[in-house]
Amino acid sequence: MKRLLFLLAVIASAMPAFSQQPTGKEISLLPQPVSATWKDGSFKVPVQLSIVIPNNAEVKSIATRLASRIMVSTKYSIKIKEGSTASANSIFLSLKDDKNIADEGYVLKVTPSGVVLTARKPAGLFYGMQTLLQLFPADIESRSSSGQTSWSIPLVTIEDHPRFGWRGLMLDVSRHFFTKAEVKAYIDDMAKYKFNLLHWHLTDDQGWRLEIKSLPKLTSVGAWRVDRTGKFNEFSPTSPDEPRSYGGFYTQEDVKEIIQYAKERYIDILPEIDVPGHSLAAIASYPELSCTPGTYAVNSGEPFMVWPPSGHFYGLLDNTLCPANEKVYEFMDKVFTEVAQLFPFPYIHMGGDETARNFWEKSEQIKALMQKENLKNLDEVQSYFVKRMENIVVSKGKKLIGWDEILDGGLAPTAAVMSWRGVKGGIEAAKLGHEVVMSPTDFVYIDYMQSDAIMEPPVYASLRLKKTYSWEPIPEGVNASLIKGGQANLWTEQVFTFRQAEYMTWPRGFAVAEILWSPKEKRDWDNFIPRVEAQFKRLDFAKIKYAPSMYDPDFKVTKKDSSGVVVELVPEIPGLQLHYSFDNSYPDEFYPTYKQPLMVPRDAALMKVISYRDGKPIGRMITMPVEVLKKRAGIK
Repeated sequence: MKRLLFLLAVIASAMPAFSQQPTGKEISLLPQPVSATWKDGSFKVPVQLSIVIPNNAEVKSIATRLASRIMVSTKYSIKIKEGSTASANSIFLSLKDDKNIADEGYVLKVTPSGVVLTARKPAGLFYGMQTLLQLFPADIESRSSSGQTSWSIPLVTIEDHPRFGWRGLMLDVSRHFFTKAEVKAYIDDMAKYKFNLLHWHLTDDQGWRLEIKSLPKLTSVGAWRVDRTGKFNEFSPTSPDEPRSYGGFYTQEDVKEIIQYAKERYIDILPEIDVPGHSLAAIASYPELSCTPGTYAVNSGEPFMVWPPSGHFYGLLDNTLCPANEKVYEFMDKVFTEVAQLFPFPYIHMGGDETARNFWEKSEQIKALMQKENLKNLDEVQSYFVKRMENIVVSKGKKLIGWDEILDGGLAPTAAVMSWRGVKGGIEAAKLGHEVVMSPTDFVYIDYMQSDAIMEPPVYASLRLKKTYSWEPIPEGVNASLIKGGQANLWTEQVFTFRQAEYMTWPRGFAVAEILWSPKEKRDWDNFIPRVEAQFKRLDFAKIKYAPSMYDPDFKVTKKDSSGVVVELVPEIPGLQLHYSFDNSYPDEFYPTYKQPLMVPRDAALMKVISYRDGKPIGRMITMPVEVLKKRAGIK
C-alpha cells in the first residue's frame, strides 16, 4: 500500500499543476464565474498584440472597446483583424453556435500562446471581456499609462453564464440631478460587474427630469427647486422669492444618447414615472392634476410627509395625482406616449409606492368615484388608478411594472411587481402568476448607512455589506421561473454628488452583482472579502470612490447601571485588530487592543477606535461620543 501511495505521488508530481487559484497570483474575479480551472504559468501580452474577430460589426465594436481599455494603460500597439482561427500572441473573439453556451454565457481560455474567448452571442463576448480585463493587473484600470512595461495574464479556462436575466441597479436622479456624463460613468461601472439593467428613477416630488415635449412645464417648472444643503426632509421652509436654481433635466436627445451608450454596454434602461404619489413636481407644473386645489412648488427637501414609527404615513400636503380626475389620464397618456417612443425596453415602471391618502379620504371627487365605480376602500381606488395606467401602457406596446403597493386592492391583469417592502409582495405576486423583480429594503437598499451611524450621512436605517451578501432573491415556495431577478436601489435624498453615489454603490454593488450572476452554491463570505479588496485596488487606479465601511466595527452597547455602559466592538470581517482610547487621543497600534466588552470609564467623553491589520491602519478613525453610547443604551 505504501508503494502504491508513493507511485501515485510521483505520477501526480509529474503532471501539469492545476489549482483553484493560480499560485502566487492575486485574482480578483467578481462576480465569481460558474467554473474556473487554473494552471500554473501565464500568457505574456506582446507589445504588438492582435485581436482576431469574425466579420461581425457588433463583435468589432466589442474588440475596439477591449483594445482601447488595454492601450490606455499599456500604450501597447493593438491591431484588430478579421480571421476564423486564433493566431499566436493574439486574443481571438469567436462566435460559435454552441447550444451548450447560454445566451449571455462565454468560455474563456488563456494559454501560453494567447486568449480564446467564445460565445454564442455578442453579449457573451462582452461579459467575457469584463472577466478577461479582471485577469490583467489592477493598473489596467488606470486612466493613463501606469508605467508598467511587462503585462501577463494567468492561465485559466473559465466557463460562465448568469444565474438571472435581470441584474439591475436603480439610480434616483430626481432627488439630486446627475449629469449626462455622470449617468454614463455609472453605466460604465455597472458594465464591469455584468449588470444589465439600469432602473432610471426620473420623476419624484423633488424634480421631473425627463423632457416631455407635449407638456413643457414639466421641465420648465418641475425640474427646478431651491438649493438646500444639509439633512433632507429637515430643511427650512422655502419662500416664493427664493431662486429655484437647482436641478436640471434630460432632453429627449440626451436620453437617446444615453440609451445608445448603455446598449453598447449590453445594459437596458427601465424608465420610471412615479405616480400617483411622489408627484409634487408634476403638480407644481400642472396644479389641476391634484384632488386638492392650491398653489404647489417642487419640494426642496423641507418636510412634506410624516412617517410615524408605526401606522400609515400621511402627507402634510397633497402630492398625489387625482384618480378621480380625467385630466390625469389624459396627462399620463401624453407622458407614456413619449416615454414609450423613447425607451426600447419592453417595461415602463409606474412607481405606485407610498401614496399618501389622507387627502383622498376627504375629497368629494374621490367619494364620487368610489360610488360610481363601486370601490369599497382607498386600496381599490389606487387599484383603479393602476389598472388604468396599465391600459395606457399596454396601448403603447409596453408592459407595466410597479412597486409592490400596486398589489393593494387587486393587481392589474398583466402587471409585473417589484418587491421592495421585504419579499412578501413578491411572493404574493408570484403565487398569482405574475412576474417579479426582487428588491427588498432590508438587503439591497444601498442608500442605507453602511457603517455605524456616527460615520455615515444620516438615513433611515443601516445595511452592512455582509447582510447584502446574504441575500437570496428566490423565496422558498415560489415558482422560480417567475422571479426575473433582482436589483439594488440607490435613492439619493442624502446623496448630493456623484462621488457620494459611487461611495454608496461600491462595495455593496459587488455583493449584488455576485448574487445575481454567480451560482448560489458558490456564495462564500470569507472568499468574497479578499476579492472585494482586490477590486478596491482596481477602483483606486480608476479613481472611483468606494466605502471602506467593512473595516469599521459595529458598536453594541448595554446598560450597566444608571449611568454606566458596556460597549462591545463587533468587526464585520475577520483578521482585524481594533485599537481604542477613551482619553481623547488618537489610537494607533501601540494602544490597547480590543479583546472583550469594555466598561466605559465614568468620566470619559469620547471613545476612539481604529482598525489595523498586520501592523498597518486599514480602517477609519471612529470618534464615538460617550453620550451617544449612553443614549443607545437607554440612559437619559
